Amino acid sequence: MTITFRIPAASPELVGFSYSPSMEAVLSLHVLVEPKHHPVQHAWVRAMRRLSPALKREIDVFSFAYRSYFPEFFFPSPTGELLGFEDELRRLRSVDPELVQLEFAVALGGEALGGGPGRNPAALDEADVRRRLDEQAGAAGDQRLARLLLDEPASLLERFLKMLEHYWEEAFSHEWQRIEPGLAESVAEAGCQIAEHGLFTLFRGLWPEVRCAPEAGRVWMERPHDHDVEITPERRLVLAPSVYVWPHVRVNCDGPWPLGLVFPASSIVREARPRIPPARLTGILRALADDTRLRTLRLIAERPRSTQELAPLVGITEAGLSKQLRLLNEAGLVERRREGYYVLYRLVPEQVAALAPSLEAFLHASHPTD
Repeated sequence: MTITFRIPAASPELVGFSYSPSMEAVLSLHVLVEPKHHPVQHAWVRAMRRLSPALKREIDVFSFAYRSYFPEFFFPSPTGELLGFEDELRRLRSVDPELVQLEFAVALGGEALGGGPGRNPAALDEADVRRRLDEQAGAAGDQRLARLLLDEPASLLERFLKMLEHYWEEAFSHEWQRIEPGLAESVAEAGCQIAEHGLFTLFRGLWPEVRCAPEAGRVWMERPHDHDVEITPERRLVLAPSVYVWPHVRVNCDGPWPLGLVFPASSIVREARPRIPPARLTGILRALADDTRLRTLRLIAERPRSTQELAPLVGITEAGLSKQLRLLNEAGLVERRREGYYVLYRLVPEQVAALAPSLEAFLHASHPTD
């Protein structure tokens, strides 16, 4: 299933850029509750051990709201207006309580509410759904969440925003001062990229999370529901860089919220990018530039294998295969370990993963011979 945005490649005016302190704060909370997905941000996770115990408890209680699902009222405005944190809180406090209720219910409960345009707010009146919400609230550590969600959604939003305010005061206001210049730089870089190479070059840089077909005017992401959305002058797509969304992207395709795509800021992409020195890159590319070695590597990618197993599968002698394995090993693409009588070769996935970004960085470097 996919969310698809349909946007003509020659219509960059149909997209706008923005970023948001409140959205970035909530995304950083996702990092705190799911640190294993965000190795580049572990310094922030360690620094947040100093948060007060009461605030840590509230962050844990509300983790359902940012652990996987992301409340869509946090997406930036399509007007491109850059609001400060206090102004954003005032905007959030004015959100329709029924919409707040649905957003929190989807985050807490669930599947029964549907996804995308198929959401069913009436499901909140069903006994099974209410029971599920109650169970999930208990699992979150505060049984009152379900009551507030069903009967007093405005009070639930206020409690959430109070938690966010305390988090801002204790920690994130200083972090925002540090990262905001980088977000502005990302917007400027993206604008230059679009001006020089076209709109879809930006989307290509978000592969594999985002796929695109410029000739068809399509951008799509795999998500739990299908939704096909036409980008028009009345419904523009807001692109928002974020330090804390990496390595994911976040997308919204549902009204009344802005159509939005939150993508990793260029600074964090550069920091996280695996790097292979150019001299070593040459060796890797040379090792891959052979049909026999490529077939051997594909077989090893399936599972660790010995020379004796590989030789008949590849169709060469063991002596000939040993020579090819030695070249792959010297390039760092495979490594070997002894298991009894046999020596097994396994793929080095991080070396393979580093190949494409390292080649791209080399091709686009100002001084590629460095």
